[in-house]
Amino acid sequence: MGSTSAHNNEGLGRRDVIKRSAALGLITVPTMSFLSACASGDSGGDEPVKKGKTSAKNPLGVNESAALDVVIFNGGFGDQYAKDAEKKYGEAFPKAKVKHTSTQKIQSQLQPRFNGGTPPDLIDNSGAEQMDMGVLVGKKQLLDLTPLMDAPSYDDPNKKVRDTLRPGVLEMGQFEGDPVWIMYYAYTVYGVWYSQTNLEKLDAEYPETWDDMLALCAKAKKQGIAGWTYAGKYPYYLPFSLYPFIAKIGGREVLDKIDNLEPNAWKDPAVKAAFEAYYELYKKGYILKGTPGLTHIQSQTEWTKGKALFIPNGSWVENEAAPTTPKDFKMMVAAPSSLDSSDKMPFGTIWASGGEPFVVPAKAANPQGGMEQLRIMLSEESSKNFTKQVKSLSAFNGGTDGLTLSTAMQSGVDALKKAGDNVVNPRLQDWYVKLQKEQIGTAGLGEMMAGRLTPAEAIKKIQAYADAAAKDQSIKHYKHQ
Repeated sequence: MGSTSAHNNEGLGRRDVIKRSAALGLITVPTMSFLSACASGDSGGDEPVKKGKTSAKNPLGVNESAALDVVIFNGGFGDQYAKDAEKKYGEAFPKAKVKHTSTQKIQSQLQPRFNGGTPPDLIDNSGAEQMDMGVLVGKKQLLDLTPLMDAPSYDDPNKKVRDTLRPGVLEMGQFEGDPVWIMYYAYTVYGVWYSQTNLEKLDAEYPETWDDMLALCAKAKKQGIAGWTYAGKYPYYLPFSLYPFIAKIGGREVLDKIDNLEPNAWKDPAVKAAFEAYYELYKKGYILKGTPGLTHIQSQTEWTKGKALFIPNGSWVENEAAPTTPKDFKMMVAAPSSLDSSDKMPFGTIWASGGEPFVVPAKAANPQGGMEQLRIMLSEESSKNFTKQVKSLSAFNGGTDGLTLSTAMQSGVDALKKAGDNVVNPRLQDWYVKLQKEQIGTAGLGEMMAGRLTPAEAIKKIQAYADAAAKDQSIKHYKHQ
């Protein structure tokens, strides 16, 4: 949730989520007025600028004198990386004026502009006020980025942009068929985050089985340390470790059925087993006291203070929690523990995917400029700059040569290597934002982990939400191909 999570968002480093992927913030704001505005947003507005002449240096045909309007979500990743890339744009097109807007209120600021037919040329659509991607795609409010994907890459004209991306990034931007609607810039590893230093103080290693997890939590409790904490006010962070746990227990097809809104998908035995395991953390007192009232920042701060061992999060957490993280913390990420020997997928199964979703609106005045800015950001230089600044991998498949990686980043790289093909990528947070955040996250998982619902009650409630979404003809539905 790159920030996409809450941030949505989130890169080997997330934020919103998820993905995001970033620094998110919080609850999804009401979207109906915005969506209806998007659906009919043709009232006047700026005319598109005339396309420029294509050339080897300008493969997308950018109008060299046209202004470029960029809006960046200022969350866990900040916005300096984008400003630096915009400088490169200014050097390539010195006659063009680049307008940079930084905000955490993406929807509030952009709703009037979409409604008036004057959206920016490039948007980092992340954070608490992330606009619903599924609706934007369904209402044809986004530009197909296929011309960008087929353009020569910034560093090697013999290689297309699409061929420079990390595995799965391009596919995440597709909703149905071949068009690419979203460019996820960060590459996020989601999972169970911990301090190697704090585990060593307990003479412990990361628990690879759930029995060992419970035993370690019990050991920590005796010393006044909680096993877990999480973003209680934004409990849609819980799926960052819970969803791959479900997949590990029952296979990735369980998550596919959930994404597809299939009947009784949430009643799968793997879901029941995972929910009951997490509920046991609450029942045994292994959750940090007061967690249900904590924001993502507050929970991360308690964690970096050593008051809890584990926190479900995305790799943006390293940058976001940097102000409170001790120098000797040795932040690391791991895949969910194994429930038992009957798990369908091996230990190491993890959720990793693109985060920090960038889009070019269909009615942008300078769409070629928006795509060119992304092409610049997907260069090795810009990717390295992003990684150095925010401690996150980018979607560019490389960009780490010569860099000294932190323990958090290195553990993410190691986790991806260990996972191999066992990387899962749930899509609910992309396809159905309200369902994922407000209903499954807050009303379902949040209530269960606070002890106000049993696992059975939470499953029943969430299944009802999913069934309602499946029957809702006002939203576009998507399925794994």
